[in-house]
Amino acid sequence: MTTAYHPIEAYGIVGNGETCALVAPDGSVDWYPVPHVESASAFAAVLDAERGGSFRIGPDRPSTSTQSYLDRTNVLRTAFETDGGKLSVVDFMPHVEIDVDASARALYRKVECTRGEISLEVAFEPRLDYARGETELERLDGRVHATGGGCELALAGDVGFRVDEAASTVTAADTLRAGDGRWFAVSHDGPPPGPAECERALEETVAYWREWAHDHDGSSGGAESDATAADHGESDGGGADEDATGPSCVFDGPWHDDVVRSGLALKLLSHAESGAIAAAPTTSLPEEFGGVRNWDYRFSWPRDAAFTVQALAHLGHLEEAGAYFEWFLGLCETAPEEIQPLYGLHGDVDLAERELTHLRGYRDSRPVRIGNAAAGQRQLDLYGELVLALAATVHHGWKLDAADWPAVRRIVDHVTTVWDRPDSGIWEVRSEPRHFVHSKVMCWVALDRAIAFAEANDWDAPLERWREVRAEIRRAVLERGYDGDRETFLRAFESDAVDAATLLLPLVGFLPFDDERVEGTVASVRDRLETDDGLVHRYEGEDGLSGGEGTFTLCSFWLVDVLALSGRVDEATALFETLLAYASPHGLYAEELDPAGADQGGVHRGNYPQAFSHVGLINSALYLGRVREPETAGPEPIGIWLGEGPDVPN
Repeated sequence: MTTAYHPIEAYGIVGNGETCALVAPDGSVDWYPVPHVESASAFAAVLDAERGGSFRIGPDRPSTSTQSYLDRTNVLRTAFETDGGKLSVVDFMPHVEIDVDASARALYRKVECTRGEISLEVAFEPRLDYARGETELERLDGRVHATGGGCELALAGDVGFRVDEAASTVTAADTLRAGDGRWFAVSHDGPPPGPAECERALEETVAYWREWAHDHDGSSGGAESDATAADHGESDGGGADEDATGPSCVFDGPWHDDVVRSGLALKLLSHAESGAIAAAPTTSLPEEFGGVRNWDYRFSWPRDAAFTVQALAHLGHLEEAGAYFEWFLGLCETAPEEIQPLYGLHGDVDLAERELTHLRGYRDSRPVRIGNAAAGQRQLDLYGELVLALAATVHHGWKLDAADWPAVRRIVDHVTTVWDRPDSGIWEVRSEPRHFVHSKVMCWVALDRAIAFAEANDWDAPLERWREVRAEIRRAVLERGYDGDRETFLRAFESDAVDAATLLLPLVGFLPFDDERVEGTVASVRDRLETDDGLVHRYEGEDGLSGGEGTFTLCSFWLVDVLALSGRVDEATALFETLLAYASPHGLYAEELDPAGADQGGVHRGNYPQAFSHVGLINSALYLGRVREPETAGPEPIGIWLGEGPDVPN
């Protein structure tokens, strides 16, 4: 059983397009919801080291370990070393797009002794349904079945299992010598596969991820040799093969590997059936250790769509960008007043927030929450973000049909009647609604892009009214949201606080990058929200919650974007490389970073890995590539497309 908490950034992640699992450096699976990422957990030791449940495989004595992904894949290897030998544990889940039978919906674990002799220890302790009730174990057909809370798991492996039904625990021990291997599989959809099927699944999974990443392994060693080569000193596991064949990654700049890893992380968070992208695969990882800012992020936010589409499309992952487009285009068919800030990955609208009081939380960070009450908030910015996402997708080659226009028009007509109301804003504050500047600007964006769509396509729209309201919003933002004395845009009307979301004003085209009001706002954000480490907090002021939080990873990338596109390329590059240094050992990012916490249990804060953080990294790398090497024809910022692509308004 897991008895201590690992740093958030110590975890690797594997997944299959439906769910994900977090694997600790000691070989323990500490988070695994089934059958979907938003479902109840089977293992949740990351939220309660004693009660949550885990599945550990590793040496039975003290060891050191390192984790890394097989090159250009989401197949994770944990390499252990003891005084007697070396052990490799390879974890993966075959993506549901791979043409295999239902038994492939499983977590696979390949164990191999690569040197000397290792005494292996296995501890399987499922705690189904968030450990809310009893989990019962039963031997059946050579496997161990766990049931509870309406869920069932089946464990298979080529070792002898000892089942303690009273403790709901399965253990095993074995001695492996160099070259010996064992397979384990935990299935939640059909019987677990046998060893031969596991080997084939590993090969197919490695090939799938490398094909998806637009790279191909030119070696003939296959998945198995790659999984163990590093332990024999035969491969460093990094970089592209010199004799690789097939298409290359769209982005081929100095941060290629970082961008590819971020793209692979986004693919893990993309739901294969619906096309929706989860904000993160976890719930309640805290923004402050011991604090109350613990949220469930296993849902999809339309707010994230425009930047996400841009990131995926420019990396050449047009299928994922298109699926996401179809998903949020479907949201536009909803009555505008009923569009929610977030949805379940299958389109669920009932995301009632509840507390799991029986779980202690990561490092005693309570409450542990499932569901998210922000689904019921008024967030006016989402309308602009939806229309901007449509513009982003059209920019990359998809067509917005005339049949889709009435739904867009209804959204924009709604904006003309609600833009001047207070809301909870992009940061989903739990305090009283306010007139947030970012929300007003995104209402302006909704009108601005919709006007351009109607003009470019000669679609029916009340253009005169829309232009009047657009001008009215602009006046309100400039008069009530800008402080001329301090030369900065503010967090909200009649406020004295600043907000990193105002960095987006030039990125969405509200003002040019060289406007003195933009330059003053950038200076103010850096002065009041940027830390000595170069990282950026979200905002100043009341938000209805106690405690604090770390710097917001995405906001730091926004600062990189604005600096780069303002011509301050050296500053942007230096900040970007600072951010890269904060990545986890796996190249992953949580929602927030707290450099001061390095000696207090880790630097990363919040749910992990965070999709928006990786979207920020990809877009920053693309923008930097564009300004550093203009001849490479990198992307335009999403707010200033002028006549680019089919049906793009100008």
